[in-house]
Amino acid sequence: MKYYLIAGEASGDLHASNLISALRKQDTEAEFRCFGGDLMQQAGAVLVKHYRDMAYMGFVAVLANLNKVLNNIRMCKEDIRRYRPDVVILVDYPGFNMKIAKFVKTELRNIPVYYYISPKIWAWKEYRIRSIKKYVDRMLCILPFEVEFYRKHGYPVVYVGNPTVDELAEKSHTKEPPEQFRRECGLSDCPIIALLAGSRKQEIRDNLPGMIEAASIFDGYQLVIAGAPGIDPSYYAGFIGDRPVTVVFGKTYRLLLQSEAALVTSGTATLEAAILKVPQVVCYRMSGNKIVYRLFKRILSVRYVSLVNLIADREVVRELLVHLFTVENIRKELAPLLIDSETRREMQKGYAFVAGRLGGTGAADRAAGEIVRMLSEGWKKS
Repeated sequence: MKYYLIAGEASGDLHASNLISALRKQDTEAEFRCFGGDLMQQAGAVLVKHYRDMAYMGFVAVLANLNKVLNNIRMCKEDIRRYRPDVVILVDYPGFNMKIAKFVKTELRNIPVYYYISPKIWAWKEYRIRSIKKYVDRMLCILPFEVEFYRKHGYPVVYVGNPTVDELAEKSHTKEPPEQFRRECGLSDCPIIALLAGSRKQEIRDNLPGMIEAASIFDGYQLVIAGAPGIDPSYYAGFIGDRPVTVVFGKTYRLLLQSEAALVTSGTATLEAAILKVPQVVCYRMSGNKIVYRLFKRILSVRYVSLVNLIADREVVRELLVHLFTVENIRKELAPLLIDSETRREMQKGYAFVAGRLGGTGAADRAAGEIVRMLSEGWKKS
């Protein structure tokens, strides 16, 4: 079979690369082509376009780079047309991927479209369900609450488990001695506060300065930033200045495991921290005041932003969004997480509940099995 995969950011690249490896185990003659990243290429896919040339966040950024965005879409369509895959597999990244889904189903017609990792239409833009029902043949979900969301819209989906569980369970450094990690990264013996400020420049610019200022007040701790793939160290240096803050790249999971607590920009990283049992404060800065915050909450179709709270359906971790993102608030929420407090213990109980809802390992294997099964039962090109 010929598989065409599209992922538009670092987390999608990671999940898609594991899916490629799982598909290869079940389809020994599989061929892969992709819009994605280094990990997908390392897994054996021919890389047509790297996600770093596609990642434009927000309306203004998209508008400013509109020609590049449109060129990327045209390039992808033409590449799929020439390649004629047996299936197109989309990974999150809905602004781009739904345009490709429509193209495949309306112009190529006989190629099935599967979606691995649902767009977050349960949070906003719920109207996209109409396009998903029209242009996506099967949705493979990684969050348990998504099943009920789609069911209420009359669209059956498959919950395959969460790939983050697999990715963390497979790491050999889960019992890494602290001194080994600190020696490798040039760190001191002081306990660590991890700063995870997002994977895009805009997120880092908006969130990192406040995180550093808030965490710097805690004497006896060292601050360590989890460097995002594709972000140059010099970009972080502009925010750090002469403060004693370290940046480490390619070691996010190891960093979290060695940390007392973390400040985390909302996203997959909040779930990673929870699975690794690291106390956290979720921080997401946006320009605005209480009025903007209320409008933001009205736009959302859910009560929470972090995956941890969404899965638990209650507040397990504190979310400091928009005007609540202040240095004072971050310090207030972080302080009890650095000691053996009731707040820290309750958060750990919440993490255990979330882990139970996610289930065990095997997400990529189950997703691959579902894809191969559907293709073998008739979703082949005529």
